[in-house]
Amino acid sequence: MTSTETNSTVAPARKQLTIKVFGVGGCGGNVVSQIHRMGFGGAQLIVLNTDSQALAQCPLPYKFNLGITLNGGLGAGGDPERGRAAAQEDEARLRELCTGADMVFICAGLGGGTGTGAGPVLARVAKECGALALAFVTLPFDCEGSRRMRQARLGLEEFKAAADGVICLPNQKVFKLIDENTSVIETFTTTNELLAQGVRGIWQLVTRPGFINLDFADLCAVVRDRHSESSFANAEAVGPHRAKEVVEKLFANPLLDGGAALGEADALLVSLMGGPSLTMAEVNRVMDQINRQCENAHLIMGAAIEEALGDRLTVTLVASRRPSHAADLPQAAAVEKAEPAPASRGGSDFETLGSAIVAKPVARSAAASPALEKVAVAVAEFDAVGAAPVAATRTWRSRKKPKAVHPELGLETVTTGPFQHSEPTRHNGVNLDVPTFVRRGMPMN
Repeated sequence: MTSTETNSTVAPARKQLTIKVFGVGGCGGNVVSQIHRMGFGGAQLIVLNTDSQALAQCPLPYKFNLGITLNGGLGAGGDPERGRAAAQEDEARLRELCTGADMVFICAGLGGGTGTGAGPVLARVAKECGALALAFVTLPFDCEGSRRMRQARLGLEEFKAAADGVICLPNQKVFKLIDENTSVIETFTTTNELLAQGVRGIWQLVTRPGFINLDFADLCAVVRDRHSESSFANAEAVGPHRAKEVVEKLFANPLLDGGAALGEADALLVSLMGGPSLTMAEVNRVMDQINRQCENAHLIMGAAIEEALGDRLTVTLVASRRPSHAADLPQAAAVEKAEPAPASRGGSDFETLGSAIVAKPVARSAAASPALEKVAVAVAEFDAVGAAPVAATRTWRSRKKPKAVHPELGLETVTTGPFQHSEPTRHNGVNLDVPTFVRRGMPMN
């Protein structure tokens, strides 16, 4: 019997990405809980916190109490140094959680203790384990005070130094999406939903196949090793004018600053998804409007058909800009350096100018954050330049001017020349022809 073997070429299956989403601190836990309610299959959701009571109220099954030995489950008390120390205490456990992951999303609210301090440690560990680390963070409302904002700005710089990319939502921008009657709970729910949409949108962007395909490598090309503050936006529209409306909604997104973030971007990733009725003309109209905003950016686009979308058209966008060297010093540190120095400094604590941040010695370690070290250097420089002249001035005023001491020269008075036989010039019995230093007996050198 003769058998005929047929060789067929089968396209390799798309690699199943291992994705983990971490919520760090109270705000991060709320965002991850919102993602869970929205339905997020294919990713593991994990909550990390130093507050055992907050963890007990979290409905997710995977949660871990950071720094239980250091903080006793009582939280970080709004101190990023304690949050950082808690994460460093459990760094081995964080490494276990990140091992094998292709992508790690880190959700955190900045300005407090756990998210601000522990989040960057997790981002660093995730990168060391080979994962693409993306952070989704919020900045405080203006009403939460300048000290909290300064801590948040320092935490943002640490995140940008540790993660591949950071998508930042200043809570103050949410006022563009709410009205006077919006409650506090609804306001914070809005910020949680925006971050949850960001995480879910990027996940769909790299996991859904399309007729113009985008994959994990494309996302890496936009954000990996850029250490930048990226921008994200997602918009959806329906109806005959959906291509125009979706672009208008996209540019109105507070995360894009009215489209200004696109003009500053040097790399852009865009994904369009629609139902079977999606036309190439609609794709072209959307991309034409986006291209006009970022003509010089490296743009990667993808498009896919999703039966479940029906008449809806959705656009997901990630814009990344490389940080400038001028931004190496945290903005908060630069502002604080210009402020007047406090009236006094006491104990072994050091205060940033304006009494903004206090770093307690018990919480500082050999692995202290680079951003806070820069603040310490700025304070030291101010002390050296500003405080020293004041002390020197007071010392000068308190001292009596020392009297000059000169060695005595052997000088002799000699009368010569045409004035040899002239009468000396006298005044009140004093011979003015004799040099003053001789008359007064002053030693000269």
